[in-house]
Amino acid sequence: MNLKGNAHTFERDMNTDVIIAGRYVASTDPKVLASRIFEDLDPTLSTRIQPGDIFVADANFGCGSSREHAPLAIKGAEVSCVIAPSFARIFYRNAINIGLPILECKGIYEVTEPGDEIEVDLKSGVVKNVTKGLEFQASPFPEFILSLIEQGGLMEKVVADLNR
Repeated sequence: MNLKGNAHTFERDMNTDVIIAGRYVASTDPKVLASRIFEDLDPTLSTRIQPGDIFVADANFGCGSSREHAPLAIKGAEVSCVIAPSFARIFYRNAINIGLPILECKGIYEVTEPGDEIEVDLKSGVVKNVTKGLEFQASPFPEFILSLIEQGGLMEKVVADLNR
């Protein structure tokens, strides 16, 4: 599974309450959440995200609450992937459960600027900053996680498996 998009960059320790403010958690509609993504950090960001764009962040992305609203907002914004050297464990699991690809990759954040073109091969874990001509090796997903992502998340995979 290959992904390609323009980068949006975020500093370290990006909290889930910054990704989607707590005042919006009454909704679980990904599109509603996406319309408010990073609103307190940059009120115009949701209007600049294009389908397929990629978030490139510094360490500890998704720290904070255990609600899955943050990865839902990102997926609802049609971001194709989040790349960071590390993720908060609960955010990581929530993202995988809803089928949002997130890759742990060191070094790319430091050389990526907003708007850089990024390519990701989820199967091999190869991440490229095409704009800068740089290549990185992320931790690739095992087959069972790739399967979850390809099917749209844990619930979708379970339903598909039950219907076989």
